[in-house]
Amino acid sequence: MKSKRDDLVDTALRLFYTQGFNATGIDKILAESGVAKMTMYKHFKSKDELILAVLNRRDEQFRDWLTGEMDKASENPRDQLLAMFDALEDWFKGRAFKGMGFAGCAFINAASEFSKLNHPAHRIAIEHKQSVRDDIAKRCAAAGAPAPMELAEKLALLKEGAIVTAQVRGLTESAQIAKSVAQALLDDALPVPAN
Repeated sequence: MKSKRDDLVDTALRLFYTQGFNATGIDKILAESGVAKMTMYKHFKSKDELILAVLNRRDEQFRDWLTGEMDKASENPRDQLLAMFDALEDWFKGRAFKGMGFAGCAFINAASEFSKLNHPAHRIAIEHKQSVRDDIAKRCAAAGAPAPMELAEKLALLKEGAIVTAQVRGLTESAQIAKSVAQALLDDALPVPAN
């Protein structure tokens, strides 16, 4: 059974993600979660603390989902890297997170709404993006890339571009466009497999 804290965080995640961090008031979160204001303030001293809890929950949720999709696709690290873009396409088309649809990236949105680099929400966004990039770099190294971090930065840039394009222009095909560029990058950067 979910705790009141979990109810608050899950409801706030859905509302912040679809309606914005600054645009979503505490009263709306309380009304939709069915949690009393006193209970909320027992768990969170402020809306800012709730936002940080939401971003930490989304970080864990998103990274578990993405790495799970990549691992499920193949044992081959090169194929896992390409599978990242197939997973993104599922997300863009609303097939990844039940009941949430696609409203862009919560971390890009947070970094935009809290634009100062030293803001705690912006720092969580940076850490999330670096964690995803680090996982990509680990897979690049496993695939035999001579410069795994350099290749990971390029693939992460393709991933971010696909996300923004899907959000801003509604072009869900951006994941497959990015995948075709990623294939060329991988062909160029990785050793040719022995037959």
